[in-house]
Amino acid sequence: MITLKKSIFRTILVISVSFFPLLSSAQLTKSVLLENGWKFSKGDFPSAAQISFNDRAWQTVTVPHDWAIYGPFDENNDLQITKITQNNETKETRKTGRTGALPYMGIGWYRTTFTVPTVSGNDEVTLMFDGVMSNSTIYVNGKEVGNWPYGYSSFQFNISAYIIKGKSNTLSVRVDNKPESSRWYPGAGIYRNVHLIVKNKTNLKTWGTFVTTPEISANAAKVNVKTKLSDSLVKGFKLVYNVLDSKGTTLVSGSALSKNEIDLKLQNPKLWSPETPTLYTLVTKLYVNNVLTDQQQTKFGIRKTEFKRETGFWLNDKNVKFKGVCLHHDLGPLGTAVNVSAMRRQLVLLKDLGCNAIRTSHNPVAPEFLDLCDEMGFLVIEETFDEWKRGKMKNGYHNFFDKWAEKDVTNMIERDRNHPSIIMWSIGNEVPDQDNKEGYKIITYLQNICHKADPTRLVTAGMDRINSALKNNFAATLDVPGFNYKPKQYFEAYKKLPQGFLYGSETASTVSSRGVYHFPVKMGKDIHHPDNQSSSYDLEFCNWSQVPDDEWAVQDTTAYSAGEFVWTGFDYLGEPTPYDDYWPSRSSYFGIYDLAGLPKDRFYLYRSRWKPEEKTLHLLPHWNWEGKEGQNIPVFCYTNYPSAELFVNGKSMGVQKKSNLNNQTRYRLMWNDVIYQKGSIKVVAYDENGKAVATEEVKTAGPPHHLKLTADRKQLTANGKDLSFVTVSVVDKDGNLCPTATDNLMFKVTGAGKYRAACNGDATSLQLFHQPEMKAFSGMAVAIVESSKLKGNINLQVSAKGLTSAIITLNSK
Repeated sequence: MITLKKSIFRTILVISVSFFPLLSSAQLTKSVLLENGWKFSKGDFPSAAQISFNDRAWQTVTVPHDWAIYGPFDENNDLQITKITQNNETKETRKTGRTGALPYMGIGWYRTTFTVPTVSGNDEVTLMFDGVMSNSTIYVNGKEVGNWPYGYSSFQFNISAYIIKGKSNTLSVRVDNKPESSRWYPGAGIYRNVHLIVKNKTNLKTWGTFVTTPEISANAAKVNVKTKLSDSLVKGFKLVYNVLDSKGTTLVSGSALSKNEIDLKLQNPKLWSPETPTLYTLVTKLYVNNVLTDQQQTKFGIRKTEFKRETGFWLNDKNVKFKGVCLHHDLGPLGTAVNVSAMRRQLVLLKDLGCNAIRTSHNPVAPEFLDLCDEMGFLVIEETFDEWKRGKMKNGYHNFFDKWAEKDVTNMIERDRNHPSIIMWSIGNEVPDQDNKEGYKIITYLQNICHKADPTRLVTAGMDRINSALKNNFAATLDVPGFNYKPKQYFEAYKKLPQGFLYGSETASTVSSRGVYHFPVKMGKDIHHPDNQSSSYDLEFCNWSQVPDDEWAVQDTTAYSAGEFVWTGFDYLGEPTPYDDYWPSRSSYFGIYDLAGLPKDRFYLYRSRWKPEEKTLHLLPHWNWEGKEGQNIPVFCYTNYPSAELFVNGKSMGVQKKSNLNNQTRYRLMWNDVIYQKGSIKVVAYDENGKAVATEEVKTAGPPHHLKLTADRKQLTANGKDLSFVTVSVVDKDGNLCPTATDNLMFKVTGAGKYRAACNGDATSLQLFHQPEMKAFSGMAVAIVESSKLKGNINLQVSAKGLTSAIITLNSK
């Protein structure tokens, strides 16, 4: 239950993670991924749903599939003449890369065939789609089964009445992506998994198991399980429960006769947290008249979350600050097609950053992503919408809100409410309804839906129109108020709002291009440069936002602030602010990591704050400034040490100490008057006692000489899906990175795998990701290698004209 206390605004004692029903040893449920053998074509075909339709000329694809990521990039793709009110724009301008300059718009068709496996003589057959972008209509054997407009929702249809048992069945899916329907690249097509599920007609309802832990102590946890059956009228049923640990050992068992709820007592529970993401498995068996008819597995965790007045967020009785990032759902050069390896890599990189939380901006995510967050230990805010009744985009969600909002919210929560990683539901982002005096009523409507489906978690939203939100009861109505880019208003909000806490749901929106530096170095908003790049001195930001230091200065003086979610963890396709009305520019500059997943300088600034237990010492810029000899090149150091000394070719430039002179000197060390001379810059860091404890050096690189390859993983699984991300560096003869190299790299893969894609992190690049070549950007790029279903070695060779090529060998098992 959600309870009110004097010192605690709301208390959550839930925690669990529900997996999709798994195949039991008794073959009670059969779940098949419909991955291979799909045919696809752009365009509309009025008879494509019919069994007899000839699709032999169509492209053969594997699902998940994103048709638009293959390009080409074109400034006329989804060209918009618009005024972006969220960006404080007062007049319309020509927007060329807002949705990635990729051809996601239009109608597309998918077709495949399947045979229904038999479970019993009384089967129920369901099709589940984890997400289809967008306005999808589903047909089985020529008959329309149903439709779903929202491209981010999971949905399912009972197709028992449409299938022919023992024979081939035809599944057809029509997708209709409207122009001006998104503010970022949404992807296109069946970009998430499709499941064919066959069960006994009397079964455990999919998404019907809800596990909570309403009582937790060091010695025991009460595990409450509520279970829905597909047939609510069935008599004489029995539910049998077993809780297993990670090794499969049964820890506690129980049963309930003709009851849909049970309490189990788990002794000496291990609590789930980002540091110790312990998971348990609940096995539920359904017996009808003593005959086993269904079995389901649900992974869950045990943890306690609270929001307390004055101190913000608490996890397992410890005060925790969100060190979070916002993430869009695209996977850079892979587009939006779901791939677990690519998502895992993102989360591994975020762990290295010290990140502990993720906001899924601005929509429900793939279930596989949440499985990884449970396993790896991330706190998650899962979000529903970017629009409510008042629209931002001509063809945005406001067109569907009245009819579909309750269905979309309910599906998200029922699917995902067992994930221990999820700590809040977000019902919206920067919705224009903030300005509406009746907007708080929509919050009440959506919050009630959330609380009905999940009484254990609080509800939030990201607000940017704070004056209106404070004035018209909008912010006060939310369980947890989220503030986008308004740190200076935390003080006012704290005084006016009843909750006694808040957090930064979006912060910073600092823009930078990896390895690019502009002079003179100055702080400013909406700065434009002739090369369409943003300076990596991390002092450029948007007109609505600020640099990281300005957010931190307020966070550090407001104990009631629960932390922040930076916009964004990774660059993403589309929304290339501040160059969305310049061409070429087709992806964002906001990321701590670039589109290829390579860290920008800002990575080290955040890491120095978020991961104090590990050494961070980083110098910028690079030291290759031919033609600028004798000119001023400021040098910054991002570190978690309190002071450091800079040396240029062995000569000291003095010691800098962090100080409260201004927000930048508080979190960075800066030498603003360094005269460039070829050679090296070296920094020596000192601890609190003035002892030298670490050094970092950047040398002037010579001419490009050879290529260096580094794989994030050398051991792959031979499943046709696993990925290795290989970083390619252009280096001089001594192995120093050539920071201005732009050599065109050629990729060749042989053996038990194939070349999948490449990316260099350059937002202005129009090279296609899937072609086996890519220019280096600031001396680097990333090539992606995909396993086949064959075991053996995979060789990646990378070459460039005039450079010594390189080969790396991976192994697939």
